[in-house]
Amino acid sequence: MSLKHKITPEARLKSLRKLIDSKGFLRIIEAHSGLSALIGETVRIEKNEKFVEFDGFWESSLTDSAVKGLPDAEIVGTSSRLHTIEEIINVTSKPIIVDGDTGGPPTQFEYFVHSLERLGVSAVIIEDKTFPKRNSLDPFAKQKLDEPDVFAQKIIRGKDARTTKDFMIIARIESLIAGLGIENAFMRAKKYIEAGVDGIMIHSKSETPKSILEFADSYDEFCAQFNYRPILVCVPTTYNLITDEELAEHGFNIIIHANHLLRSGYKAMLQAAEAILSSDRGFEADPLCEAVSAIFKQVGFDQIKEKDREFSKTRRISVIIPAAGKDPVFSKSPKSLIKVYEKPILRHQLDSIRKIDVGEVVIVKGYEGKQFQSFSDEGNLITCENKHYNKKHSLYSLFCAEKHMEGGFILVYSDILFNEEILKQLYSSEANIILAVDNTYHYHRHDIDKKLDLVISRSHQRDYYRSLHSVKKMEISQIGKNINFERADYEFTGIAYFSEEGVRILRKVYHDCLANVKGQFYEAKSFDKAGITDLLQEIIERGFTVQGLEIVKGWMEIHRKKDIEIATKELSSRATI
Repeated sequence: MSLKHKITPEARLKSLRKLIDSKGFLRIIEAHSGLSALIGETVRIEKNEKFVEFDGFWESSLTDSAVKGLPDAEIVGTSSRLHTIEEIINVTSKPIIVDGDTGGPPTQFEYFVHSLERLGVSAVIIEDKTFPKRNSLDPFAKQKLDEPDVFAQKIIRGKDARTTKDFMIIARIESLIAGLGIENAFMRAKKYIEAGVDGIMIHSKSETPKSILEFADSYDEFCAQFNYRPILVCVPTTYNLITDEELAEHGFNIIIHANHLLRSGYKAMLQAAEAILSSDRGFEADPLCEAVSAIFKQVGFDQIKEKDREFSKTRRISVIIPAAGKDPVFSKSPKSLIKVYEKPILRHQLDSIRKIDVGEVVIVKGYEGKQFQSFSDEGNLITCENKHYNKKHSLYSLFCAEKHMEGGFILVYSDILFNEEILKQLYSSEANIILAVDNTYHYHRHDIDKKLDLVISRSHQRDYYRSLHSVKKMEISQIGKNINFERADYEFTGIAYFSEEGVRILRKVYHDCLANVKGQFYEAKSFDKAGITDLLQEIIERGFTVQGLEIVKGWMEIHRKKDIEIATKELSSRATI
């Protein structure tokens, strides 16, 4: 259970009326379980420079029945319905509206109202059909409506069963569903309003909102005769081209999206099941699935040991530095041991890495590997050897340190200088795979005399400008050395973070490719010659998300001898400050 979302039953019960008074109209999302309710509670997007979220929940009889594998025909009993409602209440704080079907016999409805109110439910909606009802969206069902006077008496008895005036009883008028027209709907609305109903829901299964809007546009004038306007509710499941804002402009106070989480979940489950059968294994279904870690986070598992995790997070993350290759410019020693401002590049890297207090630092050595002997007494530094450095490339070097990837790791190329802030931002990003990327190469491309690892983002941002946002994340769609400068958005710096889930993805894809790839592999002539960016592109192609974290300073690649001069000058100037 997530403990983030806490509210008393009394406060939750009152919250629906308060929100309507303050906001005018509310967006309500269906929930059929604790997990779906947590999605409705937490999902939030930025739209037109403001945040948009759902205001509450619809506990639907259709989805509650379907998730149990049963038809929506008032088969699921009250106890089972109350159990689902409690699941939702247990992990959320927003108001809940319950689908009460027909309400059942009046006595049963009285006790249902009492139970809902005790739990903190804000409202129940009952429909004026005879028991047992048939789902309104069933095109073949014959819909039989209750006598309006009989249904009005049920409303009165439900209102008498309340202990507070905050609990709302809303009448769902099915005249349009039964083909009886607008006049019949208003006739029924009159009787229900006279019975003291708190809201009217006008329902339709038409693909256009014409009849719904016709009812809504006459509603205020119609209610004037009572000197009272119950709230107006709609469920735009079939007439879904109209926006919530447009419905609100016509006077609707509550707009219910009644079954979308269950329907989308069903489709995703079906696709995942088919993918497993089709591929004879579960790996191909992974892009269709959320990471287990994300589910843990949503349901509050991470809260249980939050302090322990924060304490141990950096302790268990390794830093892996592939440093096995022979560089054509610096050929007398491994590039990571070239001195910049009186210290090897590796020493500068270790100084930055140790400022964030990570676990072990793993160096993958190869060419002139004996020269790393001077670092043999370094605490928490481990060396692995790539004996095939002259035949295989950076991807193979990285996987020479595979056993040190457990728990997540930071990848650092051996020829870059960087400050520790980049590492902090990466591993605090909560992404599974995220690369530090820089777009400033656009401003000094005339100085570049090598092929860069370039990146194209999903959004393909073409305007490069300063921003007040200190950190910008994006999804990467393409990475490699052969990307055209004009098409690229960023340069990959050679620093990346892989979470525990990111490592699982990395290893799975690597070993699958190792066993099955023949011939060219993206920009490499063979998988043996593959670079790390080749595998990253394969991960992207398989549907997994690789993110980029935009940085604009704090790093430098040592590619040529002039770079040493530039870096030495900058480091010496900092030392004198």
